[in-house]
Amino acid sequence: MKLPEHGANPHRLYEQTGHNQPSEVIDFSENVHPFGPPVFLKERWGDFFDLLSSYPDPQAEPFRSAAAKYHGVEKEQLAAGNGAAEVFTWLAKRYSGKKVMLIEPAFSEYRSTLESENVHILEINLKVRDNWKLLLKDVKEQVANCAALYLCNPHNPTGRLLDLAELEEIAAFCTGKCELVIDEAFIDFIGEHASFIPLLERYPHVIIVRSMTKMYALAGLRLGYVIAKSSVIRELTGAAAHWNVNGLAAAAGARCFSEESYRAQVIAAAASERAKMEAYLEMTGCPFVPSAANFLCFQLPDPKRSEQFFHAMLEAGMVLRHTYSFKGMDGEWFRIGMKSGSAMERLRKEMHQWFQDN
Repeated sequence: MKLPEHGANPHRLYEQTGHNQPSEVIDFSENVHPFGPPVFLKERWGDFFDLLSSYPDPQAEPFRSAAAKYHGVEKEQLAAGNGAAEVFTWLAKRYSGKKVMLIEPAFSEYRSTLESENVHILEINLKVRDNWKLLLKDVKEQVANCAALYLCNPHNPTGRLLDLAELEEIAAFCTGKCELVIDEAFIDFIGEHASFIPLLERYPHVIIVRSMTKMYALAGLRLGYVIAKSSVIRELTGAAAHWNVNGLAAAAGARCFSEESYRAQVIAAAASERAKMEAYLEMTGCPFVPSAANFLCFQLPDPKRSEQFFHAMLEAGMVLRHTYSFKGMDGEWFRIGMKSGSAMERLRKEMHQWFQDN
């Protein structure tokens, strides 16, 4: 049975597993937080509605300038895309026919976009025995002959975070012909102090990819961006589609950077729910990975029962992110996005019932 490669869109998962979808479903398989977009989008919707009849700015303004100001970089160092997924298609073209190193398990879009450009993919495989931690010696040994190393920080699917000292060490390994691509899709849940962006001037071979989806709950608008030295940005966007970012996304995204209290609320709530869930998993004997993001990866005390558990949760309306598409996890781990307190409590209740019955 082939399952969807990504989280979200739970109706497709129910169709492919053959389960009847319950009337109430909580989707823990996607990592969008439960608070919804910033309130200004609803309050000022009339302003955004008027944008529908006009062509958007081809450079994704006002978003591009707002993002550059927020990160303290020049506008020429930044380009916006139709979600971070579009940025990864640009990167794949950049490395067409070359060698790229992936840290596995990894976000499946890295591999799928690279394979479409006939990139030769090498792997560093994280291991359970190291609690899924990336060992710097493995990086040093492997990157010499690569055009790029892709790194997600904090890591998806485990949530593990590399600190800036570790990232600088890796960036130093990648000098020469190897570029370092850092996917910071979930860095907002820690804060900008954990981002590599302020160090880019020191490491011009580093490319940072960011997303507006996770922190600002804008999944439907599709908005992401890339920051690098200006010559790299020009090369990446050379074949980009005209008007690749719609006017609603550009306007709404630009406003999001001023939402400081909103970000603080989301970060605090995600950390609180993660701590409660970690305590529950520890109490039930479920191994889990220490996460710095708004999601957790865990395993049952008996991993052989993973498939039975996954299907039982679906029947209860609890949609977990399977890990069959994450190399090395092989369906024996589960990833859950942090949702509202009541949703998390419901998940714990259903899990508790399953543990009692089985």
